Amino acid sequence: MSEVANCQKCKMDNTYFDGTLNVCPDCGHEWDASEETEETSLVAKDSNGAILEDGDAVTVIKDLKVKGSSMVIKRGTKVKSIRLTDVPEEVDCRIDGSNIVLKTCFLKK
Repeated sequence: MSEVANCQKCKMDNTYFDGTLNVCPDCGHEWDASEETEETSLVAKDSNGAILEDGDAVTVIKDLKVKGSSMVIKRGTKVKSIRLTDVPEEVDCRIDGSNIVLKTCFLKK
């Protein structure tokens, strides 16, 4: 029996195959198993939907408090040479000498 992948919408692993579609009982999302191969090639996108690539320069769109530090990344801060991570919603970058992982929803190209 093949294993059903996580839900494409809520990313929960409580999914099952009902004979024709994959179903997520948590959020109610249903998808065709043949569409799954297209969805697995996720790309990183900024808050406006622009595709991000390694080495891009982005701007922070909201003041962000850094966990475990008193540092605040101010809105409008320009970040050069971002690096994509395994998680499409996160990018790795260097700000004020510190390596920081930022969510792409707070960035614009």
